[in-house]
Amino acid sequence: MKNGLEFELKKYINAICGKQINGLVALDVRGLTSVADAFLICSGRSHRHVSAIAEHIRLELKKDGIHPLSVEGKRRGHWIILDYDHVVIHVFYEPVRVVYDLEGFWADAPLIVTEDMIKREIESDEGKADEC
Repeated sequence: MKNGLEFELKKYINAICGKQINGLVALDVRGLTSVADAFLICSGRSHRHVSAIAEHIRLELKKDGIHPLSVEGKRRGHWIILDYDHVVIHVFYEPVRVVYDLEGFWADAPLIVTEDMIKREIESDEGKADEC
């Protein structure tokens, strides 16, 4: 990853991976929008799970002094958006994620794959990790 974005995302990815989530995708949207530098997209198995994931992310980042500018969608738990200015985290209920298909909408955005994401994927495949 260029320009330190991978390093900058480390805390956000670790916060997301602290809960059992499905399908973490990181997109570099710097050249496509002025809204953010990166979108992190993941999903949960139920509305409650989505709410728990979002709350966990918020609390973990708060420990590092990182606070969202806004949090949208908490009440329904279908699609919760945590806006951290340069990083926007989308937590979906899986069926809703399929409908909105942000990955398809932002198909021109390069995928971000960090060393931590690769390590967690390998550990998950080996049964050593059950998160992320």
